[in-house]
Amino acid sequence: MWQKKIFLIFVAVSTVSLLLHHGGHFSWNMDAFYLRCCGLHSQASSGLKPKHTNVAFLKTHKTASTTVQNILFRFAERNNLTVALPVQACGHQFCYPRTFSSHFVHPHTLPPNIIASHMRFYKPELQRLMPNDTIYVTIVREPASMFESSFSYYTQHCQSFKRVPNASLDAFLEEPWRYYRPEEKDSMYARNTLTFDLGGDKDRPATDVEYAKNFVAEVDRVFSLVMIAEYFDESLVLLRHLLSWELDDILYVKLNMRMPNSKKNLTPSLPAKIRAWNSLDARLYDHFNASLWKQLSTLGLGYVAKEVRLLRQAQERLMRSCFGGRLPLLRSAAQIKNKDLRPWQPSNKVDILGYDLPANLSHGFSTMAQELCLKLIMPELQYTRVLLRSQSIKYRQFHQLRLQQSHPPQQFIRTALPRHSPNHRSHPPPSASGPMSETKPSTALTNVPGNR
Repeated sequence: MWQKKIFLIFVAVSTVSLLLHHGGHFSWNMDAFYLRCCGLHSQASSGLKPKHTNVAFLKTHKTASTTVQNILFRFAERNNLTVALPVQACGHQFCYPRTFSSHFVHPHTLPPNIIASHMRFYKPELQRLMPNDTIYVTIVREPASMFESSFSYYTQHCQSFKRVPNASLDAFLEEPWRYYRPEEKDSMYARNTLTFDLGGDKDRPATDVEYAKNFVAEVDRVFSLVMIAEYFDESLVLLRHLLSWELDDILYVKLNMRMPNSKKNLTPSLPAKIRAWNSLDARLYDHFNASLWKQLSTLGLGYVAKEVRLLRQAQERLMRSCFGGRLPLLRSAAQIKNKDLRPWQPSNKVDILGYDLPANLSHGFSTMAQELCLKLIMPELQYTRVLLRSQSIKYRQFHQLRLQQSHPPQQFIRTALPRHSPNHRSHPPPSASGPMSETKPSTALTNVPGNR
């Protein structure tokens, strides 16, 4: 008997050692099994509430919003949800910077569960489009780092920045009114971009404290969660609990990042100047940064820290699975072989980083696993096109089936019944989202100028 026990112990120890030695090289199936079995389905969301599937995410500029969008796109595909996407005339944004209209939404993506592309926010139009129980979410970023990013990213697109000698951020902030034109195309990138994206008046004087207070209060009323880019993982934990999702629904890799040499170091005096020039954005950030930490404290800081740790561990396992047992290397667009994975470059002076999957990814991976890895790192423009194509196919199939059901083909008249009646099986049409909301438009965030 004792010899049998020793043998079983030896087998168990050998098995554990083998698994630890090959931990970074698990197949996708093993990794998926690990995600599903090892506590990542927290008690807060498992079995108590169904996942909330109707979400309007205001994708703000230069705030890590592309990464959030990717999370939402992948969640929609996994759960067979419809994502509202722009008509082709609008490109990949909802005709930004024009104020959002439901007419900007592609008819093949109606009625939607999720909306997550760039727009200038206008609640009444979104209420017409989205279901009644839609949860509104957005993200903001610390004004100094956000403005530096915008200045670098849009130097070749925004006239206010193009006028500045030697593309000097210091020079612009020394005399911003020398270069800035409020009514000019793309001027929203040069001042209070967050306020503009949220539908507010980017050029309201800083002395108008009453407007600023009311605007922040209105944003707070409309949005159930305002994420903070500097505390991205903590924000995702709040998002997960708000939507009753699971941790593996919010896994991500960082997207749309710049090369270090495309970033400008801020001199000590610049952050204060940036906040003064973008006073409305600064007020938004300060309010919602404090609000985020109140929500985190309510959830429990220790509990949040544990979820953040589990999230990062799961992300590392997922990335190692997708990238051949190692963490991914960031590459410039020119280095990425797969054109479907090359991020858009705003100019030759700014290098946006992306990823390339290993050439041997298909070895031991299912088609579904390969697809997940591909979508995890797919840039915004390419993913938007892929989603529109797949949803258009479903739309056409659905309407063709309805047409066939309403106009069945003519049958020849028989003079005698067949010996055996054929089995007629009823094929229900593909499931569609619920009807669009008939809710009357509210006055939320309606004090904005008309379309332009």
